[in-house]
Amino acid sequence: MRPPYPAEFFRDVAKKLGFGKQHRLIDLGTGPGLLALGFAPYVGRIVGVDPEPAMLAAAREAAGRASQAFTLIEGKAEDLAGDVGPFDVVTIGRALHWMDRDAISARLERLVAPNGAILVCSSYSAADRRNPWLDEYNKARRFWSAASLWSEGGGERTHRDLATFFRGTRFHVADVIKVETSHEISVRDLARRVLTFSSSSPDVLGDRVDAMFTPISFRRAAKA
Repeated sequence: MRPPYPAEFFRDVAKKLGFGKQHRLIDLGTGPGLLALGFAPYVGRIVGVDPEPAMLAAAREAAGRASQAFTLIEGKAEDLAGDVGPFDVVTIGRALHWMDRDAISARLERLVAPNGAILVCSSYSAADRRNPWLDEYNKARRFWSAASLWSEGGGERTHRDLATFFRGTRFHVADVIKVETSHEISVRDLARRVLTFSSSSPDVLGDRVDAMFTPISFRRAAKA
């Protein structure tokens, strides 16, 4: 499980942008569907796109638990067919840095409705004394991740420089909405969170998934 987007986040964003049941939302790089399903109560239809079958399976299971209709498309956001859309809301979580800038910018020009919005969202664990476990956890993530896909800090840099990412397009950075909450999480759920990252998804880990879930293995990885 990723650090969750709190219910207040979805509520505040939906209120600020005036979401309604007449609006259609598409979540690019949907992963386990956190954003799409979080906004589902505030819009009329949600669609998720992801290239990894395991991520789509997790999103499908989450939608089933929530009894929520959820259209899922397997593939890269850059390769979406031209007849998909337009949408009033396009959400992108921690997937923007995996996308080809030129290709996704061109696709967004057609995907976003004239008065639509792009929401680039992220959730982070506070990197301070409140989370003394975070450094060791990131070491464990690096240990289990595919070296070619691990990009430490890359996602954060992209999210913090959206003006550069969208330069030359009709899109511009508007408001920034921040919501901070706290919650407790078990070691096992922290381990499961590793599977929600593209660099350490079940498809990447393959037959190492069970080994990662062994508490001793995860503890040793954290100390590597």
